[in-house]
Amino acid sequence: MGEFWPVPDVLAHLAGSWRVRRSVRDLAGGDAGRFEGTTVFRPAADGDGLLHLESGGFTWQGVTRPAERTLRFLPGAAPGTADVRFADGRPFHDLDLTTGRYVADHPCAADLYRGEFTVRDRDHWRTVWRVGGPAKDLLLTTDYERADV
Repeated sequence: MGEFWPVPDVLAHLAGSWRVRRSVRDLAGGDAGRFEGTTVFRPAADGDGLLHLESGGFTWQGVTRPAERTLRFLPGAAPGTADVRFADGRPFHDLDLTTGRYVADHPCAADLYRGEFTVRDRDHWRTVWRVGGPAKDLLLTTDYERADV
């Protein structure tokens, strides 16, 4: 087995529940935080793709607060890929894990989000987002572990 684990169908692979641990580092100011919770990928009500429902606690500067977000993973342009969108339908990024690794860019105002997605095996994958620009200088590393492992 190589360094990355190929995923022929990203939507089928992600479906289900995942434990999530995310570290957040402000590279400019030196602050660090963390998120711990779950992400559930479940079929969308209209039957088109998956809803990504993340919830848990985000700790920043010693204070933990509830945090959640919703994304939508639609079938992508090529078989087995995904078109990831924000909850309101705006485009976020494409996702192709057929090689087990993918890099995506998302411009947000003057900042650029660059995400690297890697799959280690059937039950573990990671995202690393580097956010740079005039408003942000962040590194977000998220590890996912299938919840039924």
